Amino acid sequence: MRVCVVGAGSIGSLFAAHLATVTDVLVLTRRPEHARALNDHGLQVSGRHDFTVRVTAAADARDLPDFDLGILATKANGVDAAASELGGRFPEATLMTVQNGLGAEEIVRTHGEWPLISGVTFMSGTKHTDAHVEYILDTPTWIGPYGDTPFERVEAVARLLVDSGLKAEALPDLRPAQWSKLIFNATVNGVAALTGLPHDAHFAAEGELADLGHLVHELVEEGRRVAAAAGVELHDDPWEMNVLATKRGSAHYPSMLEDVEARRPTEVELINGALVREAARHGVEAPLQTAIYRLVKAREASYS
Repeated sequence: MRVCVVGAGSIGSLFAAHLATVTDVLVLTRRPEHARALNDHGLQVSGRHDFTVRVTAAADARDLPDFDLGILATKANGVDAAASELGGRFPEATLMTVQNGLGAEEIVRTHGEWPLISGVTFMSGTKHTDAHVEYILDTPTWIGPYGDTPFERVEAVARLLVDSGLKAEALPDLRPAQWSKLIFNATVNGVAALTGLPHDAHFAAEGELADLGHLVHELVEEGRRVAAAAGVELHDDPWEMNVLATKRGSAHYPSMLEDVEARRPTEVELINGALVREAARHGVEAPLQTAIYRLVKAREASYS
């Protein structure tokens, strides 16, 4: 199975490097100099695993050969451009999304009729250079079929990920896992972007009246009510996910916090925006999540 990883940030680099230990891997980057660095030096992983592999990289999809599996590892706000570049090409490929939030699959579908697999990942890393990523959090990637994609194809991809040294699980219905992470992300990312705090013990503290954990817990409960109205039984409790993550020893910098500090567009539309739109669609009041969504949008507007 030849794999193409589209987007080589920290998550894309982790997928590409590990998969390259068991199969041929292509990498589609946004910048030509990034592709040159990967072709010249290979891709190094440090941290939980330590190895360097060869990959074939390009900054233009027209320079890539056909592949069997494409992993779209861009941020949520880069899915449309990435899928557009693949449009009209690679007709035999299956594409897998691993973005935060909801709606990436629908965006990809507007650009082609590829079989789709939905993915949710909690693994994390830090990209030190274009050719070096540090593997930090080795939690599983959950994947499931989207539309009429056969579950057997999903199971084959999960086996490939596990063979490469990553943790993965195939689920017949991914929505419970997607919604668990959606609520977790809408809460933790949004609060981090607005407070400037990394994901640390403040997010679980509820001992004092002023503690941030009260707000975090209430945001999670709003999300749970929206999920229930949508008919989704959550795979994991987002509050427990939050508490566990704050006990891992080192504070994690959520992606939205990194984005606002760098004055970049965030993934708020497919995360908080998606949750707020689902609340409206199902007639559920979600004033706190709506406030987070609007405040992050206002924070983006402040850049200019």
